[in-house]
Amino acid sequence: MPVRTTDSSASGRGRGVGLSLALGSAVAFGGSGVAAKPLIEAGLDPLHVVWLRVAGAALVMLPLAVRHRALLRRRPGLLAGFGLLAVAGVQACYFAALSRIPVGVALLIEYLAPALVLGWVRFVQRRPVTRAAAVGVVLAVGGLACVVEVWSGLRFDVLGLLLALGAACCQVGYFVLSDQGSDAGEETPDPLGVIAYGLLVGAAVLTVVARPWSMDWSVLTGTAHMDGTPVAALALLAWIVLVATVVAYVTGVISVRRLSPQVAGVVACLEAVIATVLAWVLLGEHLSAPQIAGGVIVLVGAFIAQSSAPAKGAEQPVARGGPERELSRRGSSA
Repeated sequence: MPVRTTDSSASGRGRGVGLSLALGSAVAFGGSGVAAKPLIEAGLDPLHVVWLRVAGAALVMLPLAVRHRALLRRRPGLLAGFGLLAVAGVQACYFAALSRIPVGVALLIEYLAPALVLGWVRFVQRRPVTRAAAVGVVLAVGGLACVVEVWSGLRFDVLGLLLALGAACCQVGYFVLSDQGSDAGEETPDPLGVIAYGLLVGAAVLTVVARPWSMDWSVLTGTAHMDGTPVAALALLAWIVLVATVVAYVTGVISVRRLSPQVAGVVACLEAVIATVLAWVLLGEHLSAPQIAGGVIVLVGAFIAQSSAPAKGAEQPVARGGPERELSRRGSSA
């Protein structure tokens, strides 16, 4: 029937936009490492780079926080949760894990988040999970193990593993809270307002953890080196703040609302692949054959998971992607 065709076509276009936003978010997040590493090598502490990233993004988003100040009264729990888990928690736990276990191991454990999201949907929300979504997660996690070469330098450290698992749980909070209230119609909290206040909360928490007053601020006035090429430190910081944080969070949260936490979570696994490729191109860190094969496996897993999403209005299990959500009208919602 014509109406069904139109609805299906609109749903397909909307899902395509959601996938494009999720991919853009993965690219933006994945680009943070290649910009942050030269700053760290130039003398900045990793936690100080994280604080600069979050505090700078919070400053950029401050006008939106003022515009959506009604959210403080309407959804204080959501704003606090997003700031503590999706911003501060992920960053603090991940960098703390790096001090005890190899980078590849920490990254792999953090990106167990898509599997944990499926567990949340199945056992906490008690909603069905499709076989395709589960297969996509398994493939994506397996591919990540190859991308980060988890077998190199593996050692057992209970606290380090727990911290990395904490980062994964906080990332689950990012996907779940990004979707929070997205089906509330006109009362849907505006994603930009949620992100703005989340960054403000995260910046406040990280200020206590990172203690930026002890930072060597002179590093920012000089140059850093990207594979031997001198680059202004402030230019790298601008990329981290504007692209790897502001653009990454905005596109990521909106993609979750158009898709679903579990589908967006699997697509987010591409971040590790993108980070590895960018490090290869920009930092001269060459890819091995297992890493290339792992990247292909991650792509296959993400494709399987997202392609199982039903059309808008279809009565399908949520883990297939769920109906496309209508974004809140920014003019009528705080």
